[in-house]
Amino acid sequence: MRGVLRELKGEETLIIEASDSRQAMQQIEQNPDVELVLLDLGLPDRDGFEILSELGERYPTTSVVVLSGHHDRDRVMRALDLGALGFIPKSSKREVMLSAFNLIFSGGIYIPPEILDRREQPPVAAQAGAVPSKRQVSAADLGLTEREMEVLALMMQGKSNKAICRALDLSEATVEIHVSAILRALKAANRTEAVIAAEALGFSPKPDAE
Repeated sequence: MRGVLRELKGEETLIIEASDSRQAMQQIEQNPDVELVLLDLGLPDRDGFEILSELGERYPTTSVVVLSGHHDRDRVMRALDLGALGFIPKSSKREVMLSAFNLIFSGGIYIPPEILDRREQPPVAAQAGAVPSKRQVSAADLGLTEREMEVLALMMQGKSNKAICRALDLSEATVEIHVSAILRALKAANRTEAVIAAEALGFSPKPDAE
């Protein structure tokens, strides 16, 4: 993993390692400009999800990506719900990890492809007609307005409602209405399911969505 990060960010990249959650929190406290936390859910002293939740509360501007040897759907969904910007299985090949980090550094959220394969749920595309796979998914394809598409793009970048308010100059109540409409359109119970559904349909946020 160290080699993967250096390949992405260059030889001058500072990589700080911690063997347990206590040491990790100390390192982040001492290095407030840390750009990315790669969190192993299997740390020995605490539950990984508790650490992820604490990181989100104490360091809301720090990006966190989860690394785990287990990547069942419930585990991935829980990590994303707690604010992780990606979930990378430890079994992933080097090329997959590079692609995952490239996506995350460009503002996206990485979800393992097998999680995007929602075979156990009715595909959204089947409910609204087939979505062409060789072009960018449009607002009409998803049954959303252009403004709702902008909100969805920011959701897929891991932005909170407050951050979306600032980016689009909207009130929080208006953003909540847009998010509710997005959840209904994508048959999703929460923001994470909406992101996964949009990813499965081929929608990707534009780099200039902010």
